[in-house]
Amino acid sequence: MKIKGIRSQIVRLPVDEPLADGPPSGRAHNMFVTVRIDTEDGIEGIGAAFFGGALSGTLKHAIDELGAMIIGEDPLRIETLTQKLRNAGASAGPAGILTLAVAGIDMALWDIKGKFFGQSLATMLGGLRERVPTYASGALVRSYPLDHLLKACRTLVERGFKQMKTQMALPGETTSAKEVERARLTRAAVGPDVDLMCDINQRWSVHQAIDIGRRVEDVHFFWLEDVTVHDDYAGLARVADALATPLAGGECLYGITPFRHMIEAHSVDIIMIDLIRVGGISNWMKVAALAEAFNLPVVSHLLPEIHVHLISAIPNGLTVEYMPWSFRLFEQVPVPVNGELVVPTKPGLGLEFSRDLSRYVVI
Repeated sequence: MKIKGIRSQIVRLPVDEPLADGPPSGRAHNMFVTVRIDTEDGIEGIGAAFFGGALSGTLKHAIDELGAMIIGEDPLRIETLTQKLRNAGASAGPAGILTLAVAGIDMALWDIKGKFFGQSLATMLGGLRERVPTYASGALVRSYPLDHLLKACRTLVERGFKQMKTQMALPGETTSAKEVERARLTRAAVGPDVDLMCDINQRWSVHQAIDIGRRVEDVHFFWLEDVTVHDDYAGLARVADALATPLAGGECLYGITPFRHMIEAHSVDIIMIDLIRVGGISNWMKVAALAEAFNLPVVSHLLPEIHVHLISAIPNGLTVEYMPWSFRLFEQVPVPVNGELVVPTKPGLGLEFSRDLSRYVVI
């Protein structure tokens, strides 16, 4: 089997919030670059890249240029091909556009491999579990007024979510007292039995993280996420050591090596891996294995349609972030039942691009 060609498109998807019927928040659109790799045998593998932002056109061009280098190659030799691409783009640096582009291609290659062997991605990676926990993300954001936030909390509970994530570091003129009050009201709204996570999005200093983190320990957050700058490994370690609440982090790390630095510094208690920024499925599994060696659980960031396979395949997989940003890319996506996702069994990723996707195509 040989690779026949590669196609990519930039897709602009609206940012909506269907989990608790909330209004749009933050930016109006997310930009994805879709990837299709065709083989001479008629198998098509699909993937997607993200985080191109204003450079989405550059990301698309990188995918096209790198993809051209593997035409005629055997798509089942994934490690060989991705290493070839990283070597070809090494002078551009180990992170950024190069890593994002390789991630989209790597994803499509795994999809081809699964379809060729008639196995789901989860099965190929180990097939450890048939169901995994998932948490609602994006419905309890800091930009929402308190009345909607509390209403959304109740809606998520009614819809069967047993885990959900909110945010602190409120916009505008905020105080520690306001932060703590909102956190406690959120906990009261979801009840004592829900795993409530909290994302800071790197908005606190180390001192703020320790101060406010101690004040909300009675809220019993399941974790505090990205409490300060993502690559301040020593600062994160100080916070982790000072708080009883576990720290999660890693979504902003590119490639494998930064995770080694984070783990060696004891910066976080829970490793969060982003499929695109880490460089694709191949690298994701390597970081998960590294975390397992240090007895650390792993959680996902975005793309639940694919992360359901990955979290289910590893013994230290904790939960899948159920974030709706990418839902419009695909014809069908996994739907939570009583706070869990059933792991897809169709070959490859088990996904098809939406038939309506053309309405969102930019290039």
